[in-house]
Amino acid sequence: MTRLDVDFARAQFPAFAEPSLAGQAFFENAGGSYTCAPVIDRLTRFYLTRKVQPYGVYPASQAAGAEMDEARERLAAMLGVETDELGFGPSTTANTYVLAQAFRDGLAPGDAIIVTDQDHEANSGPWRRLAEAGIEIREWRIDPDSGMLDPADLARLLDDRARLVCFPHVSNIVGAVNPVAEVTAMAHAAGAVVCVDGVSYAPHGFPDVGATGADIYLFSAYKTFGPHQGLMVMRRALGERLPGQAHFFNNDVLYKRFTPAGPDHAQIAACAGMADYFDALHDHHFAPEPDPAARARAVHDLMQDHEARLLAPLLEYLRARNDVRLIGPDRAEVRAPTVAVACARPGRAVAGTLAGDGIAAGGGDFYARRACAALGIDPAHGVLRMSLVHYTTEAELDRLLSALDRALSD
Repeated sequence: MTRLDVDFARAQFPAFAEPSLAGQAFFENAGGSYTCAPVIDRLTRFYLTRKVQPYGVYPASQAAGAEMDEARERLAAMLGVETDELGFGPSTTANTYVLAQAFRDGLAPGDAIIVTDQDHEANSGPWRRLAEAGIEIREWRIDPDSGMLDPADLARLLDDRARLVCFPHVSNIVGAVNPVAEVTAMAHAAGAVVCVDGVSYAPHGFPDVGATGADIYLFSAYKTFGPHQGLMVMRRALGERLPGQAHFFNNDVLYKRFTPAGPDHAQIAACAGMADYFDALHDHHFAPEPDPAARARAVHDLMQDHEARLLAPLLEYLRARNDVRLIGPDRAEVRAPTVAVACARPGRAVAGTLAGDGIAAGGGDFYARRACAALGIDPAHGVLRMSLVHYTTEAELDRLLSALDRALSD
C-alpha cells in the first residue's frame, strides 16, 4: 500500500502556513475541515472575474456557467454517478428539508419512513416532522451500550408500507461505518428507497455512491475541504418520480428539481477545486489513471490507510483508561476517525482544557441529541469529540495524547 505523503497534502492547505493558527493541532475536523488551496483560488477567481449571472451569452457569464458545470461533472464522475444526478444546495440540512417536502407530497397517510436515533438531526428531524402529514415514523434504534445499529432490527421494521429508510453512513458521535450496500439491498428488497447521510464519511475519502446502490446520498463540502455547500446525489429513477420542489420550468432538469432557491454560483464553481485537490493527491502518489472514479477510489484508500494508523494509538490510549467511556467501536479498521468519549466533566469543559494546550477539539452533543440520550448520556453534559483527517500528523496525535492526560485528570 502506498503511504500518504502528509507533507505534500498539508502543503495544499494555506491554513498550515497561517501565522494565527501556528501551534494549533486541529482535531475538530468533523465540525468542518480546513479548505484546500484550489478551492480558495477558484472562489477568489470567480469573485474577481466572473461574478455575474451564469449561462449568458457574454464571456464572463459563459465562463461562470462552465466552471459550475465542471464542478458537477468532475465530482459526479468521482462519486460514480451521472452528472445530472448530483445537485448542490446551501447545506445538507437544507437539502434534507427540501427532500422531506418532496416525500410529503409523494407519500400517502399510512406510508412509513424509517429513521434512526444514531443520526445527526439533519437526517432525522425533517423526516420525523412528516408525522404531521399522517406518515408513520418508525425508529431503528441503536444498542444503548455499543451505539451500533443492527440490520436485524431494521428487518423487523420493513414491510409493505415502508417507503423510505434514512440512516447515516457514519454517525458523528458513534463513528461506526454502517454497511450501506447491505442496508440498501434490504430496503430495496422490501420495496423501500434509502437516504444516506454521508457527512461524517465523505471527509475520509469520497464514496463510490453508485456501488452502494443508495438512492439519495448527502454530504457537506465544507467538511471535504471545500466551501459551505451541501452535495446531494439523487438517482434518476427516484428523482424523476418524486414531486419537484423548484420552479415549474426547472422540473425537466434532474439536478434542479430539488433546488427551490437560486444556488450559490461562486461556491458551486469553487467545488471543482475539491476535484483538483483529489486529483493532485492521486497524481503525486500513483501512475496516471484516466477514470475519475478509479482515481477517487485510490485516494479514498490512501486517506483511510493513513487515518487508521493514526487512529489506532488513540483508541488504545482510551481503552486503557477507566475514567472515560469510548463511544462506538474500539478498532480503527471498522470506524471513522471521529472519536467521542463521555467524561466525568462536560465535554465542552474538557475541550476547553485541551485548547489551553493548543489542541482544537470539540465538546457538546453535536446535533446528535437523540444518539446521546439513547446512549444514556445527558446531551447537556455532552461528549468530548476528537476528529482527524488525512492531513493530521503523527506529531499532532502525540501532542493530543499528552494533552489528554491533563485534560481528563482535571
